[in-house]
Amino acid sequence: MKAVVFDRVGPPAEVLSVRDVPRPTPGRGEVLVRMLASPINPSDLMYIAGRYGLRPQLPATPGFEGVGVVEASGGGLLGWIRKGKRVAVINDRVGNWGEYTVTTARQVIPVPEELPDEQAASFFVNPATAVVMTTDVLRVPPGEWLLQSAAGGALGKMVIRLGKKNGFRTANVVRRPEQVEELAQLGADAVLVEADGPIDEQVKALTNGAGVKYAVDPVGGKTGSEVIASLGAGGRCLLYGSLSDEAITLHPRKLLSAAIRVEGFWLADWAKRQSIPRMLRLFRRVRALMTDGTLRSDIAATYPLDRVSEAVTHAAAPGKGGKVLLRIGERGA
Repeated sequence: MKAVVFDRVGPPAEVLSVRDVPRPTPGRGEVLVRMLASPINPSDLMYIAGRYGLRPQLPATPGFEGVGVVEASGGGLLGWIRKGKRVAVINDRVGNWGEYTVTTARQVIPVPEELPDEQAASFFVNPATAVVMTTDVLRVPPGEWLLQSAAGGALGKMVIRLGKKNGFRTANVVRRPEQVEELAQLGADAVLVEADGPIDEQVKALTNGAGVKYAVDPVGGKTGSEVIASLGAGGRCLLYGSLSDEAITLHPRKLLSAAIRVEGFWLADWAKRQSIPRMLRLFRRVRALMTDGTLRSDIAATYPLDRVSEAVTHAAAPGKGGKVLLRIGERGA
């Protein structure tokens, strides 16, 4: 079979190649999946570059999520039940950027027929992160402000739609002024441009000096530091990424006098600590919110597997307007 492989970490467009490799064989509790499509997420690019929390065992194939059809089971009741089904595929071991992959039967989730491959491919990482952070971890109540950076990205747009649906207000930080109108039309309650001044000062003006009680940041560095500085008394911030690859700075006095909390959130780690019934309930919620459009992903472009270098370059470009996907196979193949 053909798969994307890298032998060393580095710039994705330079280190990735498409090769003929042996088709994997599922062990007990695992399934073999014929892949249809897989998104190129920031986590994939950071993994290839060696800047992600999970280090690759080289040579490695990237791709943490995607959609495919279960072709075979290595044994076990759940794998047998999933056989022949089109599923969202979560994979942190073998990688999904190949014609076939292997993962545990627990990490494939059947997707409804009305959900196209392009949406089903991004079923887990962004949608589940948006839902879990806002409703399960922070539990943002109706009427409260939630501040988020990188708001123009796919996950940021999902948070805006969740805010409209669940009744909380979103203050959305972007880098480019041209994003303001787009997010306003999407339902953002406020859009803050980084070039207009320190984020915390803009937030204080927005909230009459009170700051916000809830915030999420995937950037780190200066942006993340200013997001944390925007917290009011008793505020809580989740750090769920490190796109800038830079450290945050925080004065201890902020922690002491305002009693704020700054925590890390990594969906894969959170999911491993949940019970199977709770994860099944989460999958049902995500399915429903994807079907009604709340958690839909905008698609910027789709590339075949053999153009992966072009695809990762496009995925890393600012202002691309949506997800970049690898189209790997067709349902009837």
